[in-house]
Amino acid sequence: MEQSLDDKKKANKAAIIFVVKLLVCYLLFSQGNLFMNSVMSEGGRFYNEYFASHFNYIQALKSALILPAVWIIKLFGFYAIYNQSDIMVVDGPWLRINYACLGLGVMSFLAAFVIAFPAKLKAKFRLLAIGIIMIYLLNVARIAALGVLLGFFKSQRRNFTYHHEVFNIIVYICVFVLLYYWIKKNTQLIAKKETGAKIE
Repeated sequence: MEQSLDDKKKANKAAIIFVVKLLVCYLLFSQGNLFMNSVMSEGGRFYNEYFASHFNYIQALKSALILPAVWIIKLFGFYAIYNQSDIMVVDGPWLRINYACLGLGVMSFLAAFVIAFPAKLKAKFRLLAIGIIMIYLLNVARIAALGVLLGFFKSQRRNFTYHHEVFNIIVYICVFVLLYYWIKKNTQLIAKKETGAKIE
């Protein structure tokens, strides 16, 4: 009985530590990215020319989304031109890729979860790599799909007003499914090790 009470206390303490770590890390990453966006955006409150010229990972991510999206749009027979923040599909939509389109919010959540959850470093790196690649590919597909669908169905553009919300829901569902299987696998490994240790 005393053992089970001790186990419950340990489990409750571990859960509280996990939640605190998750919240702190998420706030650091999400607000840190917002701050860096201000540092690297001309006209931003904290704009710094040196950082914007040499460490602009936000613009690098924009370009990494725009280039493959344009390539996919062209595969469907559309002609598209682009700059650092925009894709213009000739006889189609004009797409603006701004900070909200980058998926940094969900990436921040994933990174915070990986840091907060107790698991081996190798397993954490694997989850983070798979998760970020998945979010990135879904984002490229979303941008390309908007260009293609709005090009084909010009009269239906009003129906795509909530694409940000739909994309966020889809991505978070995919992330939670990924986390579910990852947690299940890691907890099973921990349980096997604990039972093995008790037998010895």
